[in-house]
Amino acid sequence: MAIFLSENDVKQLLTVTIALEAVESAHRDLANGLAQDTPRARTRLPQTVLHMLQGALPAQGVIGYKAYTTNRSGNRFLVHVFDSASGVLQGIIEADYLGMIRTGAASGVAAKYLARPDSKVGGVFGSGWQAEGHVRAICAALPLQQVKVCGRQPEKLAAFCQRMQAETGVEMVPNASPEATVRGSDLIGTVTTATQPLFDAEWLEPGAHINAAGSNALIRQELSEAAVRRCATVYVDSIPTALAEAGDLLPLLEKGRLHARQLVELGDVMVGRQPGRKNTSEITLFESQGMAIQDLAVAVRLLAAAKEKGLGVTLPMP
Repeated sequence: MAIFLSENDVKQLLTVTIALEAVESAHRDLANGLAQDTPRARTRLPQTVLHMLQGALPAQGVIGYKAYTTNRSGNRFLVHVFDSASGVLQGIIEADYLGMIRTGAASGVAAKYLARPDSKVGGVFGSGWQAEGHVRAICAALPLQQVKVCGRQPEKLAAFCQRMQAETGVEMVPNASPEATVRGSDLIGTVTTATQPLFDAEWLEPGAHINAAGSNALIRQELSEAAVRRCATVYVDSIPTALAEAGDLLPLLEKGRLHARQLVELGDVMVGRQPGRKNTSEITLFESQGMAIQDLAVAVRLLAAAKEKGLGVTLPMP
């Protein structure tokens, strides 16, 4: 029987460790030809936008989609999971918290494979809902000793840093200066809704890795063209999705300063088809747009855990 998991159920079940393993498995399956992922589609009305991501992980037994609406009154997320062999519905999951942790996990996995393994200092732009998952994941993936968090609202920023330090055990430093956030940092994370670049390319340290997670539309841009061009290699979760949505990359692609053939999918690094970081001084970039298979990989693990623990509500359908 199919079950429904609420936000509260998900919060009881989902950990950063589970999400990191799930997201990595999805990228490995994609690289090995064991997954399908369809780039996001949107239906727009003046008041509401419907967003749809769909895909399949047949090696993990699932096919499904995430649908969410954005509206001034709020955003609403649901993941629908079906058995890939029979097509039978397995579960419906409220997915706001799931999406936040999953988005962060993608950055954590990228940091694991692309950042210097001895990275000690992180610099993160953003102190909102999505930034929480990002900070938790990079702290789980790397031996960070300090994370500088840049935000525009001092009280909100201070509260965010206090909460994240308590959760991760890593020193969190509130920072109002973009330059101070970037300089001296081994890892940079951008998790904002910015429409203009957040920092000067010259501030990047040799050997830094950048996780750019906020620019998923042409109108959004967190990195300057100069910053992207300083990067030795641009890694993406999915080339088709990046070509459709990566606001940081689209201007360079349009001008011919970056070509699709230069983009490398993260999963190809995991399976050894493409190299990751080549030395300790090159700057690397991961552009994260989000994929249905990441959500599905997390969802299938949540459904299994929920059945073990007796969580969720049985749905009135076969």
